[in-house]
This record gives sequence, structure tokens and C-alpha cells, in this order.
Amino acid sequence: MDWVTRAADDAVRHAGEGNLVTVASGASPSGPIHLGNLREFITPHFVAEELRRRGVPVRHLHSWDDYDRFRKVPAGVPAEWAEHIGRPLTAVPDPWECHDSWAAHFKAPLQESLRQLGVEMEEVSQTEMYTAGAYREQVLLAVSRRDEIEAVLARHRTKKVAPAEDASDQEAADLADSVANDDEAPAPSAGGDDAIARFPYRPYCRECGRDTVTTTAYDDATTTLSYTCSACGFSGTTDLSTDTDGKLVWKVDWPMRWAFEKVNFEPAGRDHMTPGSSYTVGTEIAPSIFDWRAPARVIYAFVGFAGVQKMSSSAGGVPTATDALRVLEAPMLRWLYVRRAPTQAFDIDFGPAVVRLYDEWDALGRKAADPEKADVATLAWHRASATASAGTLPTPAVPVPFRTLSSVADVTAGSAALISRIVESSGFPHASVDDLEPRLTKAMQWTAEHVPASERTTVRETPDTARLSSLSEDEELWLRIFLDRLPDDGDLDEVTAVVYGTPKVARGLGFDDAPTDEVKADQKDFFRLLYNLLVDADRGPRLPTLVLALGTEKVRRLLGA
Repeated sequence: MDWVTRAADDAVRHAGEGNLVTVASGASPSGPIHLGNLREFITPHFVAEELRRRGVPVRHLHSWDDYDRFRKVPAGVPAEWAEHIGRPLTAVPDPWECHDSWAAHFKAPLQESLRQLGVEMEEVSQTEMYTAGAYREQVLLAVSRRDEIEAVLARHRTKKVAPAEDASDQEAADLADSVANDDEAPAPSAGGDDAIARFPYRPYCRECGRDTVTTTAYDDATTTLSYTCSACGFSGTTDLSTDTDGKLVWKVDWPMRWAFEKVNFEPAGRDHMTPGSSYTVGTEIAPSIFDWRAPARVIYAFVGFAGVQKMSSSAGGVPTATDALRVLEAPMLRWLYVRRAPTQAFDIDFGPAVVRLYDEWDALGRKAADPEKADVATLAWHRASATASAGTLPTPAVPVPFRTLSSVADVTAGSAALISRIVESSGFPHASVDDLEPRLTKAMQWTAEHVPASERTTVRETPDTARLSSLSEDEELWLRIFLDRLPDDGDLDEVTAVVYGTPKVARGLGFDDAPTDEVKADQKDFFRLLYNLLVDADRGPRLPTLVLALGTEKVRRLLGA
């Protein structure tokens, strides 16, 4: 039994057999939503997919916490955006001027990535929910029972949330953000009334739109809340029975929504599950105030990043799903998350590890094709490869190894004719360029974006006359044999035989003879010579692939023929 099966069972038990199961996720679009945050979305997705497979009615409800405050101006954003600090994310302009708001700017790329990943959700905007008055009854209930809520909050307020000793820098940063979002207590009120200072509802200032307000009084009979704004000096009132210009503080808002949306399962990062944190407090507030049992959940660990050479979404400093999908096929990215229990931390590496990851994925796919080899690993492969609504997610019709395509991409400059020729000679005789997508494009993007310039292959434009004029006697012999035996229109096997066989022939052996120790040493020197003369380096792509990519005519010219 894998983690998805267990979580689905828990969700059904919470909902009750035969009832609709609601799995939920939530995120604040305050910045780029990185690959660590992706666990928030994809964990309930896999649970929902398992329930659909069973025929259980289920919905994946995602809340965009876009009514949260804008907290700080990140690097790369004009300093004047500081004037928007304290306003809802949906009220902050998009500094890049491509979306209606700050929130919309950061929602859009993730929404597109989720579409590619086959993740379907019923999306809810908390700005729309609060400003439409959808939670009015729940707000009034929470305010009327504020003393009970404060008693719960007070019991947990002194319990500090701290990162584990082994927490990564990113984990610590995420934890700091979540703690800041959990801070439900404004500064003490002017009158020193701590009960008012700890009020569970916080309005946005009617004058400047910020949440920099101090509650000064509340009238239970009229449901009128009085406040002053420290940012603009405005003093005013809001009627909680009619106005919609504020929201419940986070530790009350979350359990309120569990009850309102009838959530049966929701994952959360481990920072939300520690003593004194949001989930701990919510498990008490949800049943005592809102008459709902806290949903079943899994705790997910953070995701680390390694080998990142370049990112297209630089504002957040860490890679996003958009970045990952530039180099990984969608099922592979899904697989990274489903093959491990959410409690397991892992790193994503966009460096050389990508090549090994593709090899592992392809090998698992071959195993998954055999029903007799079914196990938890192949189940994860199947979960990653298809969804109930989208079916099988895009993969190449002809799965040429990624290492081959990345080598091809490095030396062909995207030439479809050369790519087809090399792939055909590599044992895939009927593969068109279209048959190689989307892997080919991802291999080309990975080579261009994540292979350091020092490791890229730069083909010589003209022969190295100085090196050719200083060849040793053995080197001259090797080149004569190589050029004499090199076929004008050979396939990969023929070219490979010539590349490896040239030093054998020079030692009086045949192509099919086993290499002696002397031949093995000669092969290393011969390979280095070819790299020097063809790409001005001591190493590079596999020589047979390189020779095919360059073409016999160019190889002969660069070797002085």
C-alpha cells in the first residue's frame, strides 16, 4: 500500500462512506510558487485521482489566499511598491504590467504549469469570497465567541515554532514566512484593552486600503467595529453585518474554511503542524466554534534545490514548476512527488542528475509495462503517467534516451535533418522529429540553460593547421586509417566500429578483435586527438554521435583530408 492509498482511505473515513469527499489545498500568490510549494497542490491531486479511480465522488478545492496582505517588496521590484505594503494582494498593481494585480501575476504561471501536469482544481479566490460576504455568518460567529477563541490562542501563543536543526535555508525561509502569516495579534489598542487588541477579525482601512489598523472598540449589539489606521491616521468604523472590508485572522480563518467547505483531507507543510502553529490551533477551534472535525491530513516536508544554473522565474530565487517543465516531461515531474511519501524531503537537481533521472524513468517505464512486475514503484509510475480526465500525459512516441538527445542538441544547433539522421542511425529508423517531442525540446533547453558554457561543445570552423602539422607518427597513422575506413553515409554502429577499431588496426588487429592493453591506451590518445581536432577540447559528446552530427564531409575537412 502506498501513501496515496492510505491518504485516500483516511479521506473517505472522514467524509463517511458514500459521501462527497473534499480534498483541499491553499496557497498565497505573494510571489513565485516554487517547487517546494508544489507539494501543496499535487498531494491532494493524487489523493483525488485515487478516489476517482475507485468511483468515489470527489472534488479538489483550491483556495487562493489572495486577500492576504502584501508584506514586503522583493528584489527586482521598484522601491515605490512599498506604499502597497498592508494591502490585499489583489489590490496591489502588477509591477510588470502584464496582469491585473500582483496576485494574478503569480497565479498565472502556476495555473499553466498545473494544466500541463494534469492537475484539475476547483479554484476559489478568498478576495471574492470575503468581499461577496460569503463568510459573513462565520465571521459574526467567530467574533461573538472571541473570548473562547482567545483562550485557545493564548494556550498556544507561547509555543514557539522553530525550524528543525537540519532545516535547509529555503525551509527556514518558508517557515519564517508562514510564522509571519500566522501572527494574528496587532499592536495593543490605544485604550490598552488586550481583548480588543487580540480581536479575531481585522479590517482593511477604508481610507488607504491597508491592514495597519488598531481595533479600538466593538459593539456586539450593532456589530460595529471601530478602528484607527497607523498608516494614514484615519479613524472609522465597519459593520460586520453589512460590510466586507476585512477578514478573519489566519488561525481562525483556516478552521472556519474547513467547516464552510466541508474539507475532509488537506495536506500542510510541517511548519503548520508544530506545537502552537496553525493546524494545532485549528484542530481545537474547528470543532468548538465551527462544529467541524479537523480534516485528515498528511504532513509534507520541504523540497530542496541543487545544480541550478539558470532560472526563468528569478524574482523568487528558487525554481518553479515552469522552470522544471522546461527540462522534465510532465509525468516525470509528477513522479518526483508521488514516488516518495510526502514526509520525505528530497532535492531536485537540474544539473547532470537530469540525465540519470531520465534513465531511471525510462527503465521504470519498461518495468511498468509488464503486469507481472507490478509493485509500489510501478504504481507510482502509473499514477504519474495519466489522470482520470486527461488520460495519458504527453510523452514521446519514440523514447530516445535523453542522454542521446542532449548530445545531439549540443552539436546540431537544432537542425531537424541532422537530429533525424543521428536518431535513425542510433537504432530508431522510423522516428521523425515529431516522434521525439516533447523530450527533444526539453533536451535542447536543458543543454542550453543548464550545461555550463565550459562544458558545451563548440565545433571548429576551420582545421587546426598547427596541430595537424605536428602530428606524431602514431597520430598520422590513426588518422589515415580512420579516414580510409570512415563510411560516407554510415549509421551509428558503423561509425562506432571505425572510431573504436582504428587503434586496433594500427596494432595489426581486426575491428572485431578484443582490445589489448596497448590498444586501450591508444584508444584514449586517439579519442583525445579527434576531440582536439574537431571541437578544440579533450573530451565532448560520444565520438560516434559527434561524427554523425558533423557529417563525413566536415569531419574529413577538419581532419585535414
